[in-house]
Amino acid sequence: MIDNLLKVAMAQIAPIWLDKEATLQKVEQTILQAAKEQVELLIFGEALLPGYPFWLALTDGATWDSKVNKELHAHYMRNAVQMEELGSICKLAKDNHMSLYLGVIERAKDRGGHSLYCSLVYIDAQGEIKSVHRKLQPTYDERLTWAPGDGNGLQVHPLKQFTVGGLNCWENWMPLPRTALYAQGENLHIAVWPGNDHNTKDITRFIARESRSYVISVSSLMGRKDFPERTPHLEKILEKAPEILANGGSCIAAPNGDWIVEPVLRIEGLIIETLDFNRVYEERQNFDPSGHYSRPDVTKLIVNRERQSAVVFRDRNTS
Repeated sequence: MIDNLLKVAMAQIAPIWLDKEATLQKVEQTILQAAKEQVELLIFGEALLPGYPFWLALTDGATWDSKVNKELHAHYMRNAVQMEELGSICKLAKDNHMSLYLGVIERAKDRGGHSLYCSLVYIDAQGEIKSVHRKLQPTYDERLTWAPGDGNGLQVHPLKQFTVGGLNCWENWMPLPRTALYAQGENLHIAVWPGNDHNTKDITRFIARESRSYVISVSSLMGRKDFPERTPHLEKILEKAPEILANGGSCIAAPNGDWIVEPVLRIEGLIIETLDFNRVYEERQNFDPSGHYSRPDVTKLIVNRERQSAVVFRDRNTS
């Protein structure tokens, strides 16, 4: 394929909710479908593997010492992932020379293995995990189940002529993390969401205009029918659950802020588009947020990209 063109696909799908193995299989099947279309970059929504914690808004999630919420949280933890469990995904990426962004719930070993992080994983076309971005600030009731992340994943990656980076959900409203990505040369911004066009319809075009970059917003789907029967306390969840919890809203904006793909609602499957890198250079002629239109002598951002840990071990050398 011509080097300045990049074939991308948004995987607007529903998880097999809180079922790690079944959702992992669905992700693998989606990768194979994208491979048949010669997709070069495939993006999945926030927390898709194994799913967004919708129960918190439906079961009085902030109730102290609630057995219902404790048992749901434990079920969530059992279905969260650690990076070595993505081996089959990495192999498929390598076999099909496809890069991936995948939203996961991570049970991070380097933080003790008992807290959950909403993480955005980038896997390159050689099948290597190049970054794991843990959501900096969980939003509202998400804080009842997700821990706050760190700056380690504020990284960008080369992909043909493009430089890609990504953020989770409302992180995309945080000016400074966006700035950290822009300053590293990002020109294809990935924004992942649990679902709903009320999140994607405004900010997708805003970030495109601010950064003069392509912006791809990818959302998942979720309805009452997608709660598996084996879900703990399902009857309590369904008492308040609306028919549609996540309606999608995946979309793509061009570097001038115009729609390439307007928000797609309630349709499951791959949404495929080819992006032309030349449009990035065209729009940077009159505005470049970290280049000719920046004033680092007046304002400057400092980013801490250390992976945070509660403990630093310094073992004595016994050799």
